[in-house]
Amino acid sequence: MIIPRVPVQHRRLLPDRRLSGPTPWIIAILMMLTLLAAAAGVGLARAANAIGDAIAGRVTVQIVTANPVTRAEQAAALRRAAGTAPFVRAARAVEREELQAMLGQWFGSAEGDDPLLRSLPLPALVDIDFVGGDRAGAMAALEALVAREAPGARIIPHAEWLGPVARLIRSLAWIAAGLVLLMTLASAAVVIMTARAALGTHFATIEMLHLIGATDRQIARLFQRRIAIDTAYGIALGSLVAAAILLLVGWQWSGVTAGLAATASLGPAGWALLLALPLLAIALAALTARQTLLAALKKML
Repeated sequence: MIIPRVPVQHRRLLPDRRLSGPTPWIIAILMMLTLLAAAAGVGLARAANAIGDAIAGRVTVQIVTANPVTRAEQAAALRRAAGTAPFVRAARAVEREELQAMLGQWFGSAEGDDPLLRSLPLPALVDIDFVGGDRAGAMAALEALVAREAPGARIIPHAEWLGPVARLIRSLAWIAAGLVLLMTLASAAVVIMTARAALGTHFATIEMLHLIGATDRQIARLFQRRIAIDTAYGIALGSLVAAAILLLVGWQWSGVTAGLAATASLGPAGWALLLALPLLAIALAALTARQTLLAALKKML
């Protein structure tokens, strides 16, 4: 009797389909969130640094003398004297029209041409930027100068009211950095669970490979390649979505030209970091998978 020959179906040890399991999708979500958190952290850190540099050596002298003529004369005299002082980088008198335009935003008049607003007695302001890092000595010298040129004027350091804002923004940047670290650890945990699940699913096949002489490194290399490819697909997908979101936000942000929001940007170093993160994530996933597989295979012997 002739036994009919049954065709043998060849199957791969690991499936060859892309984005077929949950791992690439989870990695894609984590990668997208990681890049967005990193971009937010870089932008906030740069904004905090810009604010800190701007307020470190800047003060405003407020002259509130009741007589408007005397007030204008004192402001002019203080600006001239401060402009020639060695501890002052720049001194600028704030024009009344600028003050009215600033207050007009609160009064519902963008141009500051409200009759009530023009009738208000506004103080004279002089912005002064210090030179060098000796802020205490410069402040003491400025107090003496103000007492001579504009008695009764008040010196307002910008750090008094913008310092807490800078510290808050810097704290948010550290929170964003913490989120990046947590999501990196979560991605590594996903890779570890995927590697262990793959070994558990193919336990019998791995035992057979051991019996025919395959080493742990050879078996680990087989699983590592499959996990690295799945992870790379997820990272690429998450990076593309994050890039689209960042480009959209950047396009909308380009219209912001004033205020604290205008200081938030990524800069060349920030963009370089965002471009390096996906590559670092792929390398970290491959290394994590390899170490996990080798450790698990040693326990199978």
